[in-house]
Amino acid sequence: MASTGPTSNSYISQRMKLHYMDWGNAGAPPLLLIHGGRDHCRNWDWTAQRLRDRFHIIAPDWRGHGDSSWAADGNYDMQSYIYDLAQLIHQLDLGPVSIVAHSMGGNIALRYTGLYPENVKNIVAIEGLGPSPKVLEERAKKSYAEHFRGWILDKRQAAGRTPRRYASFEDALARMMAENAYLTEEQARHLSIHGISRNEDGSWSWKFDNHLNIWPNNDVAQADLHDLWGAITCPTLLLYGADSWASNPERDGRIEYFKTAKVIEFENAGHWLHHDQFERFISTLEEFL
Repeated sequence: MASTGPTSNSYISQRMKLHYMDWGNAGAPPLLLIHGGRDHCRNWDWTAQRLRDRFHIIAPDWRGHGDSSWAADGNYDMQSYIYDLAQLIHQLDLGPVSIVAHSMGGNIALRYTGLYPENVKNIVAIEGLGPSPKVLEERAKKSYAEHFRGWILDKRQAAGRTPRRYASFEDALARMMAENAYLTEEQARHLSIHGISRNEDGSWSWKFDNHLNIWPNNDVAQADLHDLWGAITCPTLLLYGADSWASNPERDGRIEYFKTAKVIEFENAGHWLHHDQFERFISTLEEFL
């Protein structure tokens, strides 16, 4: 019989203690629910509650997020994230596993799937392809040295900042609701409760590390990334919100690098479409999985 709620667990990756929630039902097929940047694993609670009877659901907090450790040097590169995911799947012996991932989490999960296609049964990536070709073209107008100097300046400034403090929980809740106008107050309250901590002086701060806002100066070459996408052999679903800032791969050409992917766009939804159009998302997910 399933427990009434998830249990809190941890694993070690690169000497860091990383957190995950386990929704029980260990004898069922494994399903990873992976959050995006500056988010946390409890943003999947509604999804997990609907699917827990059919899957063994694991929802991790990335390093620097939720209840996982922060990187001591404040650096959060894709290579380390992919290693963390590889360690979680390896240590819990989850492969072949189904994966549902959002934004940054989708970017990481798709790269992992290209590296270890035999370990992934199927994957859903919600707006998880990273910067669009247009954005990359704009970035390419600056030299390597300009980007590097900018990164050094951003890191230095981040080191001098302290996490923002909110006088009350309601102030933080208002900030959460302002971030996504589609959220109901009930959704925003749940996300805020699990995404914030109380400071010693009684104020509140988000759990994520401020240094997450400073992306590393270097990443894999686009040709190599395209090769990873092309190496994915399992059924792949790419979901996009019609009102999101993210670029739909069917329109920008990136879908051509996938062999098994299908794109679905959700009307009246932004970047967090799994919250904005929850019932349609669940219906799409159940049919795909």
